[in-house]
Amino acid sequence: MRIIAGKAGRTAIKVPSAVARPTTDFVRQAVFSILGERVGNARVLDLYAGSGALGLEALSRGANSCTFVDDHRQAASVIAENLKKARLEGGHAVKSEAVPFLKRDAGTYDLIFADPPYWKYHGDRDHVVELLKSGTVPPRLAADGWFIVEISSAQQSHVSDDFTLIARREYGNSAILIYERSSGQSSDIAN
Repeated sequence: MRIIAGKAGRTAIKVPSAVARPTTDFVRQAVFSILGERVGNARVLDLYAGSGALGLEALSRGANSCTFVDDHRQAASVIAENLKKARLEGGHAVKSEAVPFLKRDAGTYDLIFADPPYWKYHGDRDHVVELLKSGTVPPRLAADGWFIVEISSAQQSHVSDDFTLIARREYGNSAILIYERSSGQSSDIAN
């Protein structure tokens, strides 16, 4: 895996062994093509960060800061290594589950990424549903911010009263859902 573009473009990044499915270079390239200039000077939150690939890409492309959140100790350590190797500033890793972090955090973010383990079978923990039902994301998202979620392309898009789904893009086994706050103005991005 590598950072695709920006000041740290082409830098190889380490992936923790606890991460079963990091976001591929192809999917990251597609996401950042959609985000375009929204990344510049953005405050970013990378939930279920794993290797930190999404947040590292954002920092490399000009984001002002990124908070990486993952509940695996190894992930926080690997993210710190990746930040140092890529010589990227403005990032820090927090060892925590996503919802408890969001409950105690007071930050506001322009972009919030969530790439949890995919829900596969009935009875599996659905991290995206937990996030949407917890009510903890909207207070952390800037009024014109975007909440970007990666799920399995086999899953239906999640709905929430707090968010409007403005785009769903599928790339092989992955689907990217882009939400804005329901109270926000509609976006020009088409489904």
